Amino acid sequence: MKGLILAAGRGTRLRPLTHTRPKHLFRIAGKPIIHYALENLREAGVSEVGIVVSPYNKEDFQLSLNNFPGIDLEYIVQEEALGLAHAVSVARKWLDGSPFVLYLGDNLFQRGITPFTQAFQPGVSAVIALVRVPDPRQFGVAVLDAQGRVVKLLEKPKDPPSDLAVAGVYVFGPEIMDVIATLKPSARGEYEITDAIQGLIDQGREVLGREIEGWWKDTGRPSDLLDANRLLLVEQPSSVPVLKGHVSDSQITGRVVVEEGAVVRNSTILGPAHIAAGAHIESAYIGPFTSVGPGATVRRAEVEFSILEEAATLEDVPLRLHECILGVGAKVGSRNGLPRAHKLVLGDLSSVELG
Repeated sequence: MKGLILAAGRGTRLRPLTHTRPKHLFRIAGKPIIHYALENLREAGVSEVGIVVSPYNKEDFQLSLNNFPGIDLEYIVQEEALGLAHAVSVARKWLDGSPFVLYLGDNLFQRGITPFTQAFQPGVSAVIALVRVPDPRQFGVAVLDAQGRVVKLLEKPKDPPSDLAVAGVYVFGPEIMDVIATLKPSARGEYEITDAIQGLIDQGREVLGREIEGWWKDTGRPSDLLDANRLLLVEQPSSVPVLKGHVSDSQITGRVVVEEGAVVRNSTILGPAHIAAGAHIESAYIGPFTSVGPGATVRRAEVEFSILEEAATLEDVPLRLHECILGVGAKVGSRNGLPRAHKLVLGDLSSVELG
C-alpha cells in the first residue's frame, strides 16, 4: 500500500501567513504539520509516499523533508488546483495500480490512521474516516447503513442527512482511478473526491465509513493552528520538564521541552510549551500552549497560547501577548504609550512596532 499526501493548496484562509510558504510546513508543537502525516503513515506500515505539490512550493517541501526517516518520498506536481480527485489523477502513473491512503496534508489525527488501513480488507473498495460535527454543512457528509457501509455521500449539503463529516483520510483500491477518469467538474468547477466515492457506491462496491478515535483537526485557519498546537503540546509524553538546552536562573514548570541548543535565562516557562533548538529566551515569560521555533528570540516580553516560527523575534514588549502567530523572521518591538492588549497574525518576515 502506498500513501498519497495532498499539499498543493494555497492556504488562502491562512493568508498572510501562506503568501511565502505552504501551510503544511508551519511548525506546531515543535514539528511541521506534514511531519505528523508522514509519521502516521509510517506507523501504519506505509513506506512509499507521494506528495502532490504545486509548481510554486515543491522546493519548500524538498528542503523540509529531505531524508525523512523510514519514508521513500516522491514529489508529484499538480499544475492547477482543480479539486481532490484531480490531485489523485495526476498521481495515477506513480500509484501504478496500488491501493493507497489518501491523506490531506494539513489534517491532524490524535490516534493515527492505522484503524482505517486495517479496515481495508479484500472485497472493500474504500474506507473513509468520519467525524461527528455540530454543523456538517461545510463538509462532505456520509450516510451509513447498519453495517457501517456508506450508502450516500454529499458534498457540503444545505440540508445534511447526517452529522457524519468526512475527515482527511481515505483508503482506496485502484478501482477509484477508473471512476475519477469519468468525473465531470462540480458546480464549483472542481473534480470532487466525494463524487468519485459516490461513483463506487453506485457501482455496488463496498465503501466503509469508520469514525475516528480521539480528536481530529483541520488546520485551515489561524485559530485552528493555535488549537492544534494546544492539543499537541498537552500530549507531550513527559509531565515534567525535559531540559536538553542551557537553562539558568529560570523557573520551568509542567510539560515543557527545551531542545538541545536552546538557551533560557532569567525566565519563567509554564507548560505545556515547546522551545526549539537555537531559540533564545531571556528575562521573559512563556505561558501555557506556546511553541517557540528554531532560532526565535523572546527577550523582555511575555507571550502565551501562541506560535513563534523560526527566527521570529519578540523583544521589549511591556504587555502580555496572547493568541499570536508570528511567521518566519517576523519581529515585534515596542514604543511607549501602548494600549492594553494586542492580537496579531504576522506573515513571514513581517516587522511590527507597537505604540
